[in-house]
Amino acid sequence: MKKIGIIGYGWLGEKIASSLSGKYTISATTTTDNKVNDLNSKGIHVVLASFPDYQLTESLSQWEEIKNIDVLIITIPVSEKSCCVSSLYNRIQNLSAFIGDFKGQIFLMSSTGVYPDLPKDFTEEDVPLENVSGERMLRNRYPQLNILRLGGLMGDNRLLKNYNVGNLDHAVNHIHYADISAIITQMIESKTEAKLYNVTAPIHPAKSQVINAQKNIPDEEVFEVKGKKVLSSKLASELDYTFQYPDPRTFHL
Repeated sequence: MKKIGIIGYGWLGEKIASSLSGKYTISATTTTDNKVNDLNSKGIHVVLASFPDYQLTESLSQWEEIKNIDVLIITIPVSEKSCCVSSLYNRIQNLSAFIGDFKGQIFLMSSTGVYPDLPKDFTEEDVPLENVSGERMLRNRYPQLNILRLGGLMGDNRLLKNYNVGNLDHAVNHIHYADISAIITQMIESKTEAKLYNVTAPIHPAKSQVINAQKNIPDEEVFEVKGKKVLSSKLASELDYTFQYPDPRTFHL
C-alpha cells in the first residue's frame, strides 16, 4: 500500500485524506495541537509542523516520516498574494528543509488566482509557472512537481450563497473537492510527473446563477456572463478525465 504525505491538514487536506484513506496509508502535518490526537486516533499519522514566512527556521528538522512516503501533497499556500517574494523564499526553504531531497511524486495545490482579473478565457500558457514565484521556486527544487491551479474550493458546507459576493454577473471558476481528489488519484495511479494543470469545473455560470440554483430560485432571464474564465481543457484532454461535478450549479445536490 502506497504511503501519502499531506503537508497542511486543513479543509482541503481533510477532504483529500478522506478520499484516499481506503487505498493508501496517510501521514500529515497540522499547525493545530488538538488535531494531533484526534487524527492519530483515526489512523492518520500526524505531526505538528509550521513553515513560517517571516524567517528561516534553523531548528526545523527533516520529517521523520518522509523516508516512508511515496506521494507528497502540499496544500499550504505558496503564493505572492499571501506574502512577498522574500517571505515566500523563507517559507519554501523551511518546507524544503522539512521534506528534504524527496524524489517521489509531489503535488502542489496552487491557485487560479495567478491569472489577472481580465475578461478572457485563460489557459496554462497565458501565465507560465516561470512567472509565478512560488511555483517556480518549488519546481526548481523538485523537477517532478505537479502543479494544480485550483479554482474556488466548493462542496459540502462551502456554497456560494453563504458568502457575501460582488460582481454577480461574472463567471465562477469553481471546483468540487471530489474532483480534486479524483484527479490526484488518477495522476498517482498513472505516475504522472512535472505537469501544470488548471483544475476548474468546465462549466462557468455567473455567480448569480449559482446562488439562485442553491436557493432553488429560477433564473429570470438569459444574460451574458462576464469576467474571466479559467479553462481546464488541457487536464481533461491529457488525463482523459471526466468531471464528476462539471456544473457549479449542481455542487449542492
